[in-house]
Amino acid sequence: TYNHPLWRQCDIENGRAALERLGPTRDARRKKAATERESRYLDTVEPLFFLEGEKAERDQAYMEAMRGLHEAYPEDDEARAFYALSILGSKNGERDFATYMDAAATVLPIFDRNPRHPGAVHYIIHSFDDPVHAPLGLAAANAYSGIAPDAAHAQHMTSHIFVALGLWERTVTANIRARDIQDGERANRGEKPNICGHYSAWLHYAYLQLGETEKAEAMMDLAHQRVEDKATVSEWEYFASMRARNIVDTEDWTLSSRWTVPLEELPDEEGGWGYGTAHFKYRFTNALAGLYLGDDSLARILLEEPRPEAPGEALQIDQLAGLLAIREGKIEQGVLLLNQAADAEDALPLEFGPPELVKPAHEALGKSLIELRRFEEAAAAYRRAGERTPRRAIAVDGFAKAAKQLSAEELGSVNAAQKKSVGTVLTSTKEREICIPAASR
Repeated sequence: TYNHPLWRQCDIENGRAALERLGPTRDARRKKAATERESRYLDTVEPLFFLEGEKAERDQAYMEAMRGLHEAYPEDDEARAFYALSILGSKNGERDFATYMDAAATVLPIFDRNPRHPGAVHYIIHSFDDPVHAPLGLAAANAYSGIAPDAAHAQHMTSHIFVALGLWERTVTANIRARDIQDGERANRGEKPNICGHYSAWLHYAYLQLGETEKAEAMMDLAHQRVEDKATVSEWEYFASMRARNIVDTEDWTLSSRWTVPLEELPDEEGGWGYGTAHFKYRFTNALAGLYLGDDSLARILLEEPRPEAPGEALQIDQLAGLLAIREGKIEQGVLLLNQAADAEDALPLEFGPPELVKPAHEALGKSLIELRRFEEAAAAYRRAGERTPRRAIAVDGFAKAAKQLSAEELGSVNAAQKKSVGTVLTSTKEREICIPAASR
């Protein structure tokens, strides 16, 4: 309850308080256990909440303790499930394929024995919710909504696989269910509906990918009203992400003046995982919109500020510099900067869910290359974009525009080069068909 490893959260104070209600010391708590197995369960959480040291050390010690419990009782599905989750948490939310596949291998036997085990399907989905491995998680995603029909988070979790596969209609259905369940619970507590929240953000993103812009904009209008009415830090974070996606993914740059919020009126406490990131997204979106509308003033302000430390934000600053250089006639310099931003994106772990970058770097590169009539390079850029974010509408459309200008021979060389770069990962025809943009098929 008090450990959220994939959210980089561990509530030590409340975790300790819960354990201390059993007894003031480890030995006193152990005496309350009726069996050795129960004692071993208690032992696993001791290092998580009482070990002195950094979070990474406590996470590692917890994982080793869970491994010991699992090995002592290999037929205990609960020990196996929590061990798998501890493996996922050992990287503090950072995606590492080897670690995530280790977790998957640990938890899959539970699903084989009991395909209705909620922990098993949940952790399988987390293990596989990236564009490369998502086909392996589809069976668990298909099962989860039926296992826990009244759990909002269970309904939402299925869409981790659906987004990674570009299954937009199913993403919409899953998050409408999740949102409605959550809002019903909130209404029972006398709380407002969750307009700027996790499920709403994923639903909004899926509407954009389906081209249902009226529904997306209606959601944004409500989100805008919410943040104008003294939003929480979390609501501000989701608003900034949804706003960025709506403006950038529709390329309707005028929307930047429709959903405005005075930054000085936003919550000033440092809270949540992305408070600073939300400010950056808001300002970067305005700068990018300004560039495409012919006003480079905001972009120049961001370029004059200290370079962000976060790699994702730094590469987006390079995007602005590249776009400015192209507009100033420094074509090769600008293309070089955009290519560097794309290379930097490739160095980032594959994401789950909607892109964190306001403008995915390969898409920014592809858009500029089309404008420069360098269609073969543009097709390659959009092809790579589609590998990181399968069936994302703007990448599919960009690839189609570039491909239309190429001969069959040129397009074949683009696809051959791109397939070679991922051929060792996408081994089956079925996986390739799922993970590449529809236009390139």
